[in-house]
Amino acid sequence: MSVTVRVPAKVNVQLAVGAARPDGFHDLANVFLAVGLYDEVTVTPADELRVTCEGPDADQVPLDRTNLAARAAIALAERYGRTADVHVHIAKDIPVAGGMAGGSADGAGALLACDALWGTRASRGELLDICAELGSDVPFSLVGGVALGTGRGEKLTALEVGGSFHWVFARAGRGLSTPAVFREFDRLGEGLDIPEPVASEALLAALAKGDAEALAATVSNDLQPAALSLFPELADTLAAGRAAGALAALVSGSGPTTAFLARDPASATKIADALRASGLCRDARTASGPAPGATVVSDGRIRSV
Repeated sequence: MSVTVRVPAKVNVQLAVGAARPDGFHDLANVFLAVGLYDEVTVTPADELRVTCEGPDADQVPLDRTNLAARAAIALAERYGRTADVHVHIAKDIPVAGGMAGGSADGAGALLACDALWGTRASRGELLDICAELGSDVPFSLVGGVALGTGRGEKLTALEVGGSFHWVFARAGRGLSTPAVFREFDRLGEGLDIPEPVASEALLAALAKGDAEALAATVSNDLQPAALSLFPELADTLAAGRAAGALAALVSGSGPTTAFLARDPASATKIADALRASGLCRDARTASGPAPGATVVSDGRIRSV
């Protein structure tokens, strides 16, 4: 028997970042929106824990116990007094090291898949607790939709959304390390008074109305200057997407994937075509959101949390 879970990517329509805390983390006001680009995580009983991966840039994915999917299996097994003897196979479609929470998605997917395989019947609260232990973005990968993440991003509040939003995501020629981007954020902010992060009321209202133009006027990412400092060429990609008709253009999370909000599906297709033709990115993909969170798709049941 095996269990496969499908997990979405995310885009941060607002990422407000506070000053570094004593523990090295940053307080955030992080408005997540799940989008229809997915990884699939399959777990199968095995003699010991092992991880395999296929898909774009799979060679960049760690296959040891540092992989979030492996860590998720171990965490659930330890909580329920068993061993994590599973083969975890990851089929990647979310960009690797791209600022779209691909690793976090794999962790959430493995957690839900192991829960279904082992019949542990963990509660939503238990699963979210384990997700928060694994990483700041993992809880949102589990629940999907649209949510505000506070603390370091792991404390979620579901948000009202009034419709679908259409996006284009341009995959860069190389990755960016999230810790490196935060270090650059700290360097750029030395000596500055960094305000406490708060969610934008105008942005929340735009989401609730499903108004793409209003959302475009309010999206923001406090990590974007740091990402551009480390990867200046991204500025040209952002400009190309705006020139092709994007309502808004921003770096997704810590980058280097760039995200473009489109008026409608036809406009998204046009923007993606222009970005591919520009030679400024490896690929450009269209997707809409919000999308559901981690969902079991292959064990005869459909379960999401």
